[in-house]
Amino acid sequence: MNSIGKGLLIALTITWSSLAFSAQGEEQAASDNAASSAPAEETAPAAATPETAAKADDNTLPSGIGWQLIRRVEMGNSGKFVNMVLIEKGRQADKTIYSSAIHKLCANEKEFCRVRFWVQKYFIPEKASLTLEQQKSQQADHLVNRAAGIHRTLWACTIDPTSESCIQ
Repeated sequence: MNSIGKGLLIALTITWSSLAFSAQGEEQAASDNAASSAPAEETAPAAATPETAAKADDNTLPSGIGWQLIRRVEMGNSGKFVNMVLIEKGRQADKTIYSSAIHKLCANEKEFCRVRFWVQKYFIPEKASLTLEQQKSQQADHLVNRAAGIHRTLWACTIDPTSESCIQ
């Protein structure tokens, strides 16, 4: 490397290090000013209470290894909901993923629970009824309706071709 290149490299290193130290100094000064002007109780982080943790959990949609709840859609005005779940691409043949989602989403539902599964997010419907394309791309449909005596899971023919009534 020639002397001009070495000189430029040294100048660049000095400039970079002085910028880094000056930015660090400005950040430190700003945080020192904020800490000195704020009362002590404001600078301490707020402790998470069970109520705030529960509210945060209510706002986030459940998910698990290989699956994610995308939305819950009410069936008309019935108060019954359909859970629309996205399965991780490439893992749609793993029935334990479906089982995990069903268990988590239906654990607190005593009378009715419906969970529908897709691999492609853009096929997940905005409402409870499905278009033909959405139905064809659906991977599984789990339904529990105790009043009607229904407890079944239908699978896409690509996941369970031995099923007598697979989703076509």
